[in-house]
Amino acid sequence: MNTVIAPGFRNYSRLKFSRPPFMLLIACVWVFLLACNNAGSPASEASTQTGKEAPPIRLTDLDGIPIDLQQFRGKSLFINFWATWCKPCLREMPSIQKAMQLLEQEAVVFLFASNEEVEEIKIFQQENIYDFRYLRIENAEEIGLEALPTTYIINPEGKLVFSESGYRQWDSDENVDIIRNTIKQP
Repeated sequence: MNTVIAPGFRNYSRLKFSRPPFMLLIACVWVFLLACNNAGSPASEASTQTGKEAPPIRLTDLDGIPIDLQQFRGKSLFINFWATWCKPCLREMPSIQKAMQLLEQEAVVFLFASNEEVEEIKIFQQENIYDFRYLRIENAEEIGLEALPTTYIINPEGKLVFSESGYRQWDSDENVDIIRNTIKQP
């Protein structure tokens, strides 16, 4: 059977691929696609480093005054680590705002920490309508933040009970329940 090839197109059916370089190319493409998929889609699983005392997160308000997380003992803490340039961070903010409204009668404190310059955070705050408590994280590398957004949920006893990097639709019933359940976790 003869194959007709349109002018300007090559007949790739005759090309021979040597197995090792071709398989390496396929593996590289697969890893790239997996990384891109995780950057803008809901995060698939929480970290296994939960249940331990929360890491020593050093936060300051936008005036440079240190925030002592001990002042929130007895309440759950939802800490979202974000940046003004991070598209998945910005994409999940409306859902976090909605989750805050759904949980306003609960013992949950929402904090938003960036390691950007204070002026950049203030400009973002002025240009956006979110009712967030913006802070600056002083030790992102020390606590091992590797991706944005990252969300920590710390229970009322100060234990890290949820840690996840990546976008999440926080106002869904399932995710609001994740936050609500931390209030009850020992």
